[in-house]
Amino acid sequence: MMRTYHCFWLLVWVGHPHQSSSATLSTRTNGFPDNPKVLDLSRNNRKQLNRSKRSWMWNQFFLLEEYTGTDYQYVGKLHSDQDRGDGSLKYILSGDGAGDLFIINENTGDIQATRRLDREEKPVYILRAQAINKRTGRPVEPESEFVIKIHDINDNEPLFTKDVYNASVPEMSDVGTFVVQVTATDADDPTYGNSARVVYSILQGQPYFSVESETGIIKTALLNMDRENREQYQVVIQAKDMGGQMGGLSGTTTVNITLTDVNDNPPRFPQSAYQFRIAESAAPNAPIGQIRATDADVGVNAEMKYSITEGDGLEMFGIVTDKETQEGILTVKKPLDFEKRRQFTLKVEAANPHVDPRFVYLGPFKDVTTVRVLVEDVDEPPVFSRPAYVLEVKEDVPISTVIGTLTALDPDAAKNPIKYSVDRHTDMDRIFNIDSGNGSIFTSKLLDRETVLWHNITIIASEINNPKESSRVPVYIKVLDVNDNAPEFAMFYETFVCENAKAEQLIQTLSAIDKDDSFGGHKFSFSLAPEVAGSSNFTILDNRDNTAGIFTRKMRYNRHEMSMYLLPVVISDNDDPIQSSTETVTIRVCACDHRGKLLSCNAEALIHPTGLSTGALVAILLCIIILLVTVVLFAALRRQRKKEPLIISKEDIRDNIVSYNDEGGGEEDTQAFDIGTLRNPEAIEDNKLRRDIVPEALFVPRRTPVVRDSTDVRDFISQRLKENDTDPTAPPYDSLATYAYEGNGSVAESLSSLESVTTDGDQDYDYLSDWGPRFKKLADMYGGADSDRDS
Repeated sequence: MMRTYHCFWLLVWVGHPHQSSSATLSTRTNGFPDNPKVLDLSRNNRKQLNRSKRSWMWNQFFLLEEYTGTDYQYVGKLHSDQDRGDGSLKYILSGDGAGDLFIINENTGDIQATRRLDREEKPVYILRAQAINKRTGRPVEPESEFVIKIHDINDNEPLFTKDVYNASVPEMSDVGTFVVQVTATDADDPTYGNSARVVYSILQGQPYFSVESETGIIKTALLNMDRENREQYQVVIQAKDMGGQMGGLSGTTTVNITLTDVNDNPPRFPQSAYQFRIAESAAPNAPIGQIRATDADVGVNAEMKYSITEGDGLEMFGIVTDKETQEGILTVKKPLDFEKRRQFTLKVEAANPHVDPRFVYLGPFKDVTTVRVLVEDVDEPPVFSRPAYVLEVKEDVPISTVIGTLTALDPDAAKNPIKYSVDRHTDMDRIFNIDSGNGSIFTSKLLDRETVLWHNITIIASEINNPKESSRVPVYIKVLDVNDNAPEFAMFYETFVCENAKAEQLIQTLSAIDKDDSFGGHKFSFSLAPEVAGSSNFTILDNRDNTAGIFTRKMRYNRHEMSMYLLPVVISDNDDPIQSSTETVTIRVCACDHRGKLLSCNAEALIHPTGLSTGALVAILLCIIILLVTVVLFAALRRQRKKEPLIISKEDIRDNIVSYNDEGGGEEDTQAFDIGTLRNPEAIEDNKLRRDIVPEALFVPRRTPVVRDSTDVRDFISQRLKENDTDPTAPPYDSLATYAYEGNGSVAESLSSLESVTTDGDQDYDYLSDWGPRFKKLADMYGGADSDRDS
C-alpha cells in the first residue's frame, strides 16, 4: 500500500506586511528581500527520498531587535498542504516564549511577537510547531522544530572595564614608552556588521601621551617630561563602535598618570660656606651644627652622604648623615683646647649614593662647601699632672709625715690659683690630709700595714676664684711593712706526757707565724725562757726549719705530785729589728699504757677543756625535758578542770534540778541563768545556750530587735514569750523564754530562791540530810550556810 504524503508550507513574509499587519511593519524589515522566501519541497522529491514524515518548509526566521511599533511585530506564517482553507486544521506553537512572547493564529498559522526583543538578552529562540485536526484532535503533520534569530542593531555603547585608571611612568622616558592599556567592551553582536568594533582615541592629554586605536595602549608622546616641572597628568580616552564611523556610539574613561622620580638632579649646597661655634669643653661625639644640601629629587634619589674631604681638622671632627632629614651633623671627635687652637676650616662634600647611569651626563652628583669651626673659651677645671697617683709609705712613720705631692694647673689663660682638699667620703677615718696650697699629702694618724695594706683616697683640686670648677684624681697609697710584730705560735698548744715516759722523748712539735712580711722568708728560733732554762723538766730543740720539738729531760712523771706543767717558750725572728715573744705550752701528766696510748688524766679538761662532760650534759637535758613535760601536763589539767561541765556526777544536786525542770539552781548557780540579762536586755546573746543541759539539736538563732533600756522588764519578757511560743524551732529547754517571768498573784507562788533571802533565817534545812545521798550536797550547802551565818 502506497503511503500518502502531504506537503506543509511555510510562508515567510519579510519586508511585506501581512494582511492583518499595519503598514508600520515595513519600517522594521528594511534590508531583507522584498519577496517572501519559500522553502518548497516537491512531492516527487519527497517520494524519491522515500521519507516517512513530511518536513516543515523552513528552518529559521529572522527578526530585528528593538521593535518600536505599536502593533505586534509580524514574524512569519505556518502552512500545511492539508489545509484546504475550510478551517478544519489548527496550528499549535510551543517552545521558547510560545504563548507569551510569540503567539500564533491557530487558523491561519501567522506568528507574531508581542513585545520588543533584545538580542543582548537572548539572541536565539527555539520553537516547535504542529498542525492538528480540530475534529479528531490528531496531528496531521509531525511536530517540527524551527529557530527565530534576533538580528542585532547598534544599541549598546562601548563600556570601559574601569571608570578611572591610575598609572605611572618614569620621568625623562623616551617617546613611545608604555604607560597603561585600557579596554572597552561592546555588548552588540561582533559577528554582524561593525556594531561591536571599537576604536580608541585620545580626547585630552596631548601632546604628552598617545593611544593606539586598536589596542588601547597609552604611550608617552613627548620627550624629557620632567617630574620636577609637572608630576600629574589627566588623560581622557574615548572608545567608539562602528569602527569609529559617524553615527557610532562611544564611551570615555579617565586615566590619571603620575611621573615617578629618577635621579636626574645633583645635590646642591644653598651656601658656599658655613660657620659654627663650639665650646672647648664639648665632649666627644657632641654635635656642633647641621648642614643640608638640597636635591629636587625625592625618596631614595634624594638621599645624601656627607663626608669631610680635607681641612686642618680632619682628626678633630666628624660628620654623620641623618637618614630622616638628610642633614649632615658635624660632631666633635677629640677634646678641643682653646689655648692650643681656636679655629678650624673643613671641606664638606654631599653626594648621592644612588646614581642612575642614564643621567651621568647631568652630573657630577655631588657638591662641596666650606665649614669654619670657631672654638670658644670656657672656664675649665684644674688639670692634674697625672690621671692617677700611686704613693708608698712605711707603716712606722710618725704623724704629719709627707708621703707625696700632687700638682694641678688651671688650663685657662688666667692661670687661677688652685686649692687642694681630700674627699672625706674616701677617707672616713681621716688618716691622711693634704696641704691646700702646695698639694703635699701627709699622715694624720699612725698606720698599720697588718690592718690596712692599701688606702684609696680622692684628692679634689678647685679654683680659688671659682670653686665650682674642680677636678678629682684617685690616689692609691700602699703601706710598706716594717718588722713591728713578734712571731707567735701558729696555734694554742696543749699536750700531755705519760707518767712512764722516757728521757729525751719527743712529746710535741711547735711552729710559729709572723704577721710581718719577709721577702727572704721568715726564720724563727725557739728556746726556753731564761728563768726556767736550768730547772725545767723539759727541753726545746730548734729544728732550724721554723719548727721546734719539746723533749722530756727525765724519766717518769708522777701526776699526783705534779699534774700540769706550764712551759714558757721564747720565739724570735731574724729581721731588723729583731722581735721576740714568749708563748706558753701546757703539758699535762697522764696515765698511759705500755705503748704510750693515753688512758686518763687528772683534769678532764684535756678532752673537754672549756665545757662539761657528756654525762653531765645528757643529765641536764633530761632534767629540762622532764620539767617541760610536767609543766605541759599541769597546764592541760588546769584547762580541763576549767572546762569541766556542771554535771560531773549523779550525786550533783543540779542533776535533780534538770530532771525536774526547775528554772535554776539557786543563787550560786551562775551558769544556768544570768539574772543580769533581765536588767540589761541589750546584753542578751541570742545564740548562747544553757550550759547545765545538753541540747538534742541545734537551731539557727533568730535575730530580734533590741529593746530600749527604758522598756519595762514585764513588757520585755512578754514580747520574748510571745516570740518563742509562735516559733516552731524554739527549744523546750529555753528557761529564760518560758519561765523567766511568772506574773503576779500566782497560786503556786514563786519557785525561785531569789526571794528566799529574807526568809532564810526562818527555814530549817536539817531534813535534807534524811533524804539520802542524792541530797547530801544540798544539805551541806544550806547546813553550812547556817553555821557560817552563826559564826
